[in-house]
Amino acid sequence: MNINWYPGHMKKTIEDIEKKLKLVDFVIEIIDSRIPYSSRNPLFDELLKNKKRLLIFNKSDLSDPKLNEEWMKKLTDENNFAISYNATKPNVNIVVKKAEDLMSEEIKKYEEKGLKKGPLRAMIVGIPNSGKSTFINSISGTKSAKTGNRPGVTKTNQWIKIHPKLHLLDTPGVLWPKFEENVGLNLAFTGAIKDEIMDRETLALKLIEKLVKIDSTLIENRYNLKNIKELSSIEIMDEIGKRRGALMRGGFIDYEKVSGIILDEFKKGLMGKVTLEGPNEF
Repeated sequence: MNINWYPGHMKKTIEDIEKKLKLVDFVIEIIDSRIPYSSRNPLFDELLKNKKRLLIFNKSDLSDPKLNEEWMKKLTDENNFAISYNATKPNVNIVVKKAEDLMSEEIKKYEEKGLKKGPLRAMIVGIPNSGKSTFINSISGTKSAKTGNRPGVTKTNQWIKIHPKLHLLDTPGVLWPKFEENVGLNLAFTGAIKDEIMDRETLALKLIEKLVKIDSTLIENRYNLKNIKELSSIEIMDEIGKRRGALMRGGFIDYEKVSGIILDEFKKGLMGKVTLEGPNEF
């Protein structure tokens, strides 16, 4: 099953990014480290092919540290540097240093001509709700970019001077027209797209299924359950509903309520450090 979710303004954003690429030296791509494959827009490969990229593994505090390292190693080459980033512990100097390393050849060419390269200029791109605005605000120390845990908060391009050596051009989060079901689910689980792509109950069941496959203790520890591998996803949801008092009159499970609890607690990282896809899957 392919999922279509492509508001009209996103096509305009892609066109706008293409026009403004000539204003920047390189691109900073924000990746949600919980879904390093699903959170990368495939349109960027063609669009940004002539620009080097600094890949920021954002929300690294919510993802599996071992898989973070494996993913960053997989995606790093001469034109792409990947670094881990936690917005709760901002470090602008690391970002600036990595940007200078990435652009060292270009900086050297300026110096050989006796010229001084001014601040590096980077365009920030990413999918909706990947944490672009939070990243910018954390390294600039200001509320330069609007934030929110719903997709589509950044609406316009804006320059932000985060450091004497680095200026950023922010852009709205953008998706692509059609994605396969697994990618669509990962985007919905993490809040990159509205979870109305399917009913929340089905979405919560799919998330339970995925988490049990990755590590059943994530759910067992969070909801004080045991041996859930012996249960079906709906039985696990029933047990969570009972534990959390998500009940209707007559003692029936309130599936809408318990689904909301499961999805919201996953997005907030309350189940532990989880990466939903490994580098060996791709």
